[in-house]
Amino acid sequence: MTAAPAVLPHIDAVTTALAAAQLTTYLGGAPQGVAPPYAVLYPSPGAPARASLADDRVNWVSVLQITCVGATGEQALNYADRSQAALDAPLAVAGRTGWRPEALDGQPVARDDDVTPPVYYAVARWRLRSTPS
Repeated sequence: MTAAPAVLPHIDAVTTALAAAQLTTYLGGAPQGVAPPYAVLYPSPGAPARASLADDRVNWVSVLQITCVGATGEQALNYADRSQAALDAPLAVAGRTGWRPEALDGQPVARDDDVTPPVYYAVARWRLRSTPS
């Protein structure tokens, strides 16, 4: 029997892909006082998905939000562009065959004046999938 798929190896694969593109990333939020640019990953826990009518739930699917933060709108968009390029290949997850991440949607670039100095956000959501190797 194949082990149930786990979310963390998939998020580690995303982090590795973004680090290879020289992008600073944090999981679930950035530490206080960190200067932009950086990206914050907000993954859903994901869920096993049926691979067939036999109800063998060995496939895995999740949604990941990447929030790119910049000191300017251009800097946030640059990080968004670079993260998109970094996710243009299937994810490398041990024991699994990762699919190429699928871009879902995003939000317009927004300025956050509630922090000093203000920062800009560019948000994109991605669908992540994998199957057993």
